[in-house]
Amino acid sequence: MQCRPYTRIAFAQAPGRTRLETAVIVQYQTSTEPGASMTASSKIRHLIGVAAPGKYAGWPANSGMWHWGNELLFGFAFADHQDKESGHTYNRETSRQRFARSLDGGETWQSEDAVRRGITARAKDHEPGPDATEPQACPGGFDCSHPGFAVTFRRTSDADGPSHFYVTVDRGQRWQGPYALPLFGQPGILARTDYLVEDRCTLLAMLTASKRNGREGRVGCVRTRDGGASWQWVSWLDEEPDGFAIMPSTVRLGPASLLCAVRRREAGRNWLAAYRSDDHAATWRRTADPTDDTGPGGNPPALIRLTDGRLCVGYAVRSRDPHNPSRVCVRFSSDDGAGWDPEVVLRHDDGANADVGYVRMVQRPDGHVVMAYYYNHACRDAPAYRYIAVTIFDPDDL
Repeated sequence: MQCRPYTRIAFAQAPGRTRLETAVIVQYQTSTEPGASMTASSKIRHLIGVAAPGKYAGWPANSGMWHWGNELLFGFAFADHQDKESGHTYNRETSRQRFARSLDGGETWQSEDAVRRGITARAKDHEPGPDATEPQACPGGFDCSHPGFAVTFRRTSDADGPSHFYVTVDRGQRWQGPYALPLFGQPGILARTDYLVEDRCTLLAMLTASKRNGREGRVGCVRTRDGGASWQWVSWLDEEPDGFAIMPSTVRLGPASLLCAVRRREAGRNWLAAYRSDDHAATWRRTADPTDDTGPGGNPPALIRLTDGRLCVGYAVRSRDPHNPSRVCVRFSSDDGAGWDPEVVLRHDDGANADVGYVRMVQRPDGHVVMAYYYNHACRDAPAYRYIAVTIFDPDDL
C-alpha cells in the first residue's frame, strides 16, 4: 500500500497561533495499486509539527528529543527561506533555535522560542541577537535522575571549535546554562544531543569530534560524575576514518552494554554503522550495519529501544531524483543489533527532495512511536518550504 498525497498542500492560520506557528495542511489518501513498491500501513499518520510560509524549519536530530509520558519536546532550527541553487535553502543569519512541545502524545504541537527558554549562546544555526551570552563553567550538582531532567548539547561549527550545553529540571520550561564543554585535546567538539543517564550524578555523552585535520569527524564518548561540573574522556568508537563518522544515537542494552548507531561516509558511500560496548563504554566493537545506504549526502540515525525489547532505528534516505523522491524509513532488530530486519518505508512518493530527515523518535505510553524530522514537497506543485513533520505509527502494525 502506498501513501499518495492529494494535490492540495496549503498553509493555514491556526486559531490563537502566531504567524511563525502556522500549520501546513497535507491531505493523504491510500492506494492499493498492483505492484506498489513501497509498504506503508494505513495506520501510519503524517502530521505537522511546525511550519510557516516563507520559513525554513530543520534538523531535529541536532538539538534532541525528550518525552515525559505524553509530554513530548524536541528542538529545531527556524529561519527565513532563501532560494538557492544548491545547499540548504535558508538564510543562516536569521536562524534561531526553537522548541516544539506536545501535551497529547504528538497529536498537536506548539512552537516555543528557545531564547525565552534560556538558550542564549550563539551556536551553529542559532543567532540570538545582541543579548547573546558566553558559555561559563558549569557549577555541577545537577540531579540527572530528576523526573524533569534533560540536557541539550550545541556546537558552534561543523568542523572545529568548542561546544556547550544546557540543563533543565522542569521539562524544558527553563534551560540553565550555557555551560562550556571541554575540547578534550581535540581540534573541535561538534556536539549534538545523545546521552545516557547512568545514576544521580553520572551521565555518559556521545560526541562527534574533529579529526586531526580539523574536519568532522570521529565519534567518542565522555562522562561526568558530578552532575556536569567536570567531564572525563572515556573512549573512541573506532579508528579515525578517511571520510567521517558523526551524529551518534545510543541505547542501553543491559547494565554494562550499549549500542551506538552512527552516520558514516566513505569514498562517496553513505550508510549507518553500529558499535557495541559491553564494558560501560570503555571499549567498542563494530556490529551489523543498520542500513547500507542513506542516499547522497547521507542522514543520521535515530535509535530507540521499544518496550517489547526490540530495537528500532529511524532514518531518511535522500534522493536527488524527482521521479524517485526521498523516503523516511525504519528497521527493527530482535537480537540487540546483531542483525536487522528489512527496511520499512513510512513515507515516500510525496515530493521530497534531498533536503529532508534528521530524525528523532520516542515511544509514547500506548506503544506508538512518534518520529520528528524535517520535510518538504519541492518535487511537486507545492511550496518548497521546509517544515517539521511528525509521523506516528504502531511498530506492531509494520
